[in-house]
Amino acid sequence: MALKTPEQYNEALRKLRPNMFKFGQLIEDVTTNPHTKGTVEGHAQIYAAALDPKTADTFATTSHLTGDQISRYLGVLQSADDMIANCRMKREAYHLTGTCTGGRCAGHAALNTMWPTTWDLDQALGTKYHERLKDWLRYAQDNDITVSGALTDAKGNRALTPSQQEDPDMNVHIVDVRDNGIVVRGAKVMICGTAAAQEIFVLPGSNYKESDKDFAVSFVIPKDVEGLTIIEARHPSDTREAEDGFDVPVKIGGITQAYLFFEDVFVPNERIFLCGECQATGSVLMNFISPYRSAIGGCVAGQGDVMAGAAALIARANGLSTRAFNEKLTQMYVNNETTFAVGVAAAALGKKHPSGAWLTNPLLANVNKVHVATLPYETKRLTQEIAGGIGETGCLPSYADFTDPKHGHLVQKYLKAASSAESRAKIARLIEWLTLGAGVPGCMHGGGSPEGAKLVVRMNAGLDQSVDYARRLIGLEEEIAEPAPKK
Repeated sequence: MALKTPEQYNEALRKLRPNMFKFGQLIEDVTTNPHTKGTVEGHAQIYAAALDPKTADTFATTSHLTGDQISRYLGVLQSADDMIANCRMKREAYHLTGTCTGGRCAGHAALNTMWPTTWDLDQALGTKYHERLKDWLRYAQDNDITVSGALTDAKGNRALTPSQQEDPDMNVHIVDVRDNGIVVRGAKVMICGTAAAQEIFVLPGSNYKESDKDFAVSFVIPKDVEGLTIIEARHPSDTREAEDGFDVPVKIGGITQAYLFFEDVFVPNERIFLCGECQATGSVLMNFISPYRSAIGGCVAGQGDVMAGAAALIARANGLSTRAFNEKLTQMYVNNETTFAVGVAAAALGKKHPSGAWLTNPLLANVNKVHVATLPYETKRLTQEIAGGIGETGCLPSYADFTDPKHGHLVQKYLKAASSAESRAKIARLIEWLTLGAGVPGCMHGGGSPEGAKLVVRMNAGLDQSVDYARRLIGLEEEIAEPAPKK
């Protein structure tokens, strides 16, 4: 059976060689360490959901390679229906976990990036990358592994290309090519969900030219491979890792980001999907950002759904009717459905690639990214407005003070409103999580910057066609040229 239980997933993580550090300390067991167990628990909920008859249709699908039931996070997107199901899954994942499950999400985007890319390369150059990817994917599906995707390089001086950097390690690159594989060095930074992952799928971080061909590399490796050191980034949730009670919402998974340092890591041939073919890196980026930016609309919509619910609860706990906030709540749902609907539209108006992959509409996918970089923050602001100071200022006493035998009764007495003090505190902590700290996903720069998305929108919008529409309607025959750029 391809689908694994949460217990089997946890056991697989415990078997990995410890190579992750935080606050200078080695994390021996990611399933129990207070800085990583939250993100593991969040991802474990996804494993449970794929086996639950109530949610299996959302989180599981049928492998086109084996015919087995597999996690949708390990499936190839082959139709508009698959892509729309992906959007729905991302939304439901946030409902379940209250946070980002990037340890599966970005890896899913990476394998779907390289599916059409490797097919094109094999057709053009006679390489064997696509068959390698198929073989690895069968293994991944059979073992139901969690795969993190790693795209972002350290970059160094942004005004210089990778090969122009004083230190070439600013971008992951090939330092040696052997008969049986390659050796790579460099760093991938701000990589989501690595603590919860078993393997890491690496993609080139930009569109490279011939001078940068050593940086055009894609591969997948076990997280505990020799030569890889992982440093977990500090996160807002770290301030409360040692606390309990309502300070850490009980059903919410954690979120982690990491820096991955590759120090002469060997990658065998069977796990290499791009090795110096710089002409393919532009396709890699487009094949990544289009489905990713479509589906992230579902992710932030799911978070917005939770924020609307939390806002309604805190209003009632404060003794106020939600009717007083109808306009704000309505706008929150408008924001949620906008990002979700544009993502679905990008899926529906996509096209089939010869490899069998479904390519989403690049214009609508990037329009969605622009919305994702703005609308969720408006939803957070509205949530804070409805909550009042208890949810926005960060001034809520800790659970330890709430239950302190000497003065806890005072905290509880003065926190009580229309609901019990504990209920009101739980809701306020959830709102803090969603709007101020650990629950905030990478809306602004996750999957690339909004400015980059706007560039793709301008490239695909078809301004010349719009000009022709206007010319035809007024019968304009005079040619009115675009002025030459000023020198």
